[in-house]
Amino acid sequence: MSPQIKIRHEDKASGSGKGGRCLLCGAPLPGKALLEFHNMPASAQDIPAEDELPFDRGMDLSLFVCESCGLCQFDCEPVSYYRDVIRAVGLSETMRGLRREDYRHMIEHYGLSGGSFIECGCGNGDFLYVLSEFPVKIYGTEANRENARLAADRLGSGISCMFPDSPDADIPGAPFDCFLSFNFLEHQPDPVSMLKAMRKNLREGGYGLLTVPSLEYILEEGNYYEFIRDHIANYDLDSLGYLCRLCGFEILEEGRIGIGDTLRMVVRKLPGEGLFKEENAESHRINLKNIYSRFEKVRGNQKNIADKLKKHVEMLESNRRRLALWGAGHQGFTIASTTVLAEAAEYMIDSAGFKQGRYAPASHIPIVSPEYFLTHPVDEVMITAPGYVKEIKGTIEDLCKKEGVRIPDITDIRSMAG
Repeated sequence: MSPQIKIRHEDKASGSGKGGRCLLCGAPLPGKALLEFHNMPASAQDIPAEDELPFDRGMDLSLFVCESCGLCQFDCEPVSYYRDVIRAVGLSETMRGLRREDYRHMIEHYGLSGGSFIECGCGNGDFLYVLSEFPVKIYGTEANRENARLAADRLGSGISCMFPDSPDADIPGAPFDCFLSFNFLEHQPDPVSMLKAMRKNLREGGYGLLTVPSLEYILEEGNYYEFIRDHIANYDLDSLGYLCRLCGFEILEEGRIGIGDTLRMVVRKLPGEGLFKEENAESHRINLKNIYSRFEKVRGNQKNIADKLKKHVEMLESNRRRLALWGAGHQGFTIASTTVLAEAAEYMIDSAGFKQGRYAPASHIPIVSPEYFLTHPVDEVMITAPGYVKEIKGTIEDLCKKEGVRIPDITDIRSMAG
C-alpha cells in the first residue's frame, strides 16, 4: 500500500428505491424526506482496496419517517451483505465488558443458568465466546459461510450457517430459552420476519435481548455522522417497542447503554399466538411531531460541524501541523467523506487488521495500523469513534510511551459538534 496516495471522485451513485413503503408496517412513506445526505459512503463494510478506488463512489441518501409506526428509515436497497455480521468492535474490551454485564444480568435476573442461548447474526462468534464464560448452552446463526466456520471452530458446535428470514424458519437446537441480537436489526429490510422467526424458535415464555443504535442519541447530539446506509432502519424506543409487540413479545426492560448511543430491550414471548393487535395509529402520529422538530438540531449541526472542521483544518495548515484520524468505523467514514477531512487527513488508523491497507469509502483516506502511526507521526490525532474516545486516547498514550514517541495532540469528533 502507498498511504500517501489519495484518489478523489466527484461522481455520485444514487440508491435504488424500495417503492416508498415502510420496512416495519408497510405503510406508504411521506413524499418529503426528513434529511438529505450527499456523498455518503455507499457502505461501511465494502472498504475498497487501492485497485478498487476507481469504482468506489459516494451516494446520496434520503431519510424518511413512517407516519403510521414512526420508524425512521432510508428509502433505498439494503447493503448487499445485510445478512452477514462484520463486527470489528468485538475486539474492544469496552464491548466485551458490556456483553458480560448483559449475560450476567439475563442469567441471574431471569433464572437462565443452564439454559440455551442463541445469537441471531453471531458473526465469527466473538460475543458468543464471551458468553462461554457462563454456565449456559450456546447456539448461533450466521449467514456468512466463512464467519460461521470461524464461529464453529471457536465454540465447537451449535452454529448454523443460515439466515432466519422466514417466520416459519426452523433453527437447529430449538426451542431456546433466550435469543440475542446485537446491533443487527437496523440492517434488516424485513425485521418483522426475522423477529417472528426468533419467536417461533423460543420456548413458551422464552426471553430475548436486543440492542440497536439509538435514534434518540442522534437527535439529542445532533450528530448527522451517526447515519450510514448500512443502518437502513433507525429505531427509537417507541418504534423498537412497536416492532417487538408486533412480533408477539412483551417488553420487560428498555433503556439506553454505553454513552446513550445504543438501545437495549429485554422481551418475553407471549403465550399462544401472542399476536399484536394494531395500536391506535394516531398515538404514533402525535409522537412524530417531536421527531420532525428534533431533526432541526441534526440539520443545524451538519453545517456547524463542517464549519468548525474547516476552521480547525485551516489552523492546522497555517501552523504546518499534520492530522490523522483514528477510527475506521461508520462515523469516521461519514465525517471524512462529507467534510474537509477528506483532503486534510494524512491517514486513518484502525486496529482491525482486515481494514488496514485499504481506503475509507467515498473519501479514500488510507487506513493504516497503529504501528504505522508510530513510524509516521503526526501532530494531531482526531478520534472519529465517539463511543471509544477514552479507550483510544489511552491506547495512543500507551503506544507512544512504550516506544518513546512524542504523544500528539488528541481531539475527538464529539468536541467539534458542541
